[in-house]
Parts: sequence; C-alpha cells; structure tokens
Amino acid sequence: DLISYKVGILGATGAVGEQMRIVLAERKFPISELRLFGSARSAGKVIEFEGRDIVVQEASLEAFEGLDLLLGAADNPIAKQFLPDAAKMGIHVVDNSSAFRLDPEIPLVIPEVNPEDVKLSKGLIANPNCATIIGLTAVNALHRHARIRRMTVSTYQAVSGAGKAGIDALEAEVQAGDGQRAEGSCFPYPIAYNLIPQIGGFNEMGYTSEEMKMQNEGRKMLHDETIRFACTCVRVPIMRSHSEAITVEFERDITPEKARELLAEAPGVVLCDDPANAQYPMPLLTSDQDLVYVGRVRRDLSADAASFNRSLTLFCCADQIRKGAATNAVQIGRASCRERV
Repeated sequence: DLISYKVGILGATGAVGEQMRIVLAERKFPISELRLFGSARSAGKVIEFEGRDIVVQEASLEAFEGLDLLLGAADNPIAKQFLPDAAKMGIHVVDNSSAFRLDPEIPLVIPEVNPEDVKLSKGLIANPNCATIIGLTAVNALHRHARIRRMTVSTYQAVSGAGKAGIDALEAEVQAGDGQRAEGSCFPYPIAYNLIPQIGGFNEMGYTSEEMKMQNEGRKMLHDETIRFACTCVRVPIMRSHSEAITVEFERDITPEKARELLAEAPGVVLCDDPANAQYPMPLLTSDQDLVYVGRVRRDLSADAASFNRSLTLFCCADQIRKGAATNAVQIGRASCRERV
C-alpha cells in the first residue's frame, strides 16, 4: 500500500487485542497512527508497539475521531455500544464479537472463503466464530469443487477461546495438580485433565450456542441455507489451537486423492496428511501461526451406498487466537481499506 492508515483497537488489552497488535506488526500493516482503547480500568496503561509507547485510552466515540479502521476485540455489550456509531462516523469497522454476525445487513467474512462479501460492507464487517473460521477454511476448496450438502463436526476447543481467563484457569490448575477447579475459573468444572462438552448455553434442541454458530455462520458465508450441520463443541485442556473432526457429504463425487490435491493448493491451508509417517494436524504443530492444517483425509465409512463416493472425513487444526480471531480480522481490515481506496 502507498497509503497508510490510522488504526484503532477496541479491547486492546485482552488476549485477542494483544494478538491483533502482533499481527498488525508482523504483516507490516501500513499504519500512520495506532490508538488503543479499553475500559476506564485499563485507561492509562502503556503498551509498546514497534518501539513506541502507546497509552491506552478509555473508549469513546470522541476518541475514535479521525480513524480509518477500527478493530473490535471487545465483548458484545461494548461492541454494540460503540461500533455501529463508529461505522456511521465513516470509520471502517471489523468486529470480532458475535453481536453482528447474523445481521443480514452486515457481511460476515473469511478472506479465503468469501472475500467478495467485503464489497457489501456499509462500514461494519463481522469476524466469524473461531471454530467456524477454522472449519470452513479447511473445507472451502472441497466445497467449491463438489458442493457441501451436510457436515458433521466435533470440535476440540482450546481454553484461549474463553479469553485470558481461560488460559489463566488451565495454567493455575496444571500448576496445582490437584484435580480441583481453579478459584474464580471461568469454566464450570476443572479443565485440566478434563473435557467439558458445553460451550455456551443450550437451546431447546439440546445444542449449545457455540454449536449453532457453525450452522448459522456457515450458511451465511457459503450463501446456502440448505446445507445441514450437526456440531458438538468440546472445551479441552489445550492452550491455543482448536482442532476439528469433520465429516462432509458433497453433492458431487470426490475422492480422497482429489481432496488432497485441492487442499494442497487451497489458500490459507497446509496439507499435513501422511499417516504412514505419523504426519497429521496437532495443536502443538499449529499454534502461533496463521494457517489451517488439514489431514487424516479418508472415505466416510458410515455413508450409505448412494453417498459413499461423495462423503469424506478429515481432521484440521489452527491457532484460535490468530486465524480464529485476530489474523482473520486484520486480513478483513486490509481488504476493506483497499476496497475503500
């Protein structure tokens, strides 16, 4: 870019806000000024960015004046309080909360999946749920080739998905080593040495809010309300990479060999699929980077004769804080700034 931008981060002191700063620097985002915003409690804190000290400001519309891009890393109430009005001020806004994802007037974007939807923005673009970003990035090239009809997904979600409080809880419980829930933990049960098959509240059908995001957000970004989803989301004692086991039924035939060929060329994806040499996606392999690793590609043995040649099972992993949140938002921000020029 020949143009540089005045960029702000709302929720700058949280786990995602911190990662946004790191990604902006790594990707050499053309920034003429960076402003960091937080709560009254965080105001005055000094944060270093590329050799400069930046003082965190209390969030307000007045403090946003003159920004070109505002990245939202705050929770839903704060996002609703500030971001629509910020967009009306002419600031391009990318929000990581769930507050606006299903609003039909607001694009929901994964740059590797539906980059064209950036052009639909009226000022505010929503960043999808982390598990949805990772799962759809993993299967998008296959969808473009054979068209997804049904997905069954089991997620193994890192504690970072619950923010810094989730990371702190796991670290405290591992250090204590007594199998007890950490005092003040954000989880309802111990997370160290345990799995919790609930993320979010349950609906009348027994699905959690996190599980419904895969269906509702997936349909919106793939522009197909007929795709069928069944998702089970599980919190696991992993620091930052989410993993997903996905079974996909397609409209057209697709072989595992063709799927691997497509995945090897897919943007944002690393094909990691050599079981004979114990090569497959894992959280430790995929943390602190921006790509979605996909492997264990194979036929779905549960498919009936009619769908056997068009059903596959695979496994994927990616960093939840980065590609699942901060990096995706920065990618959208870069695309939206370019679109505006």
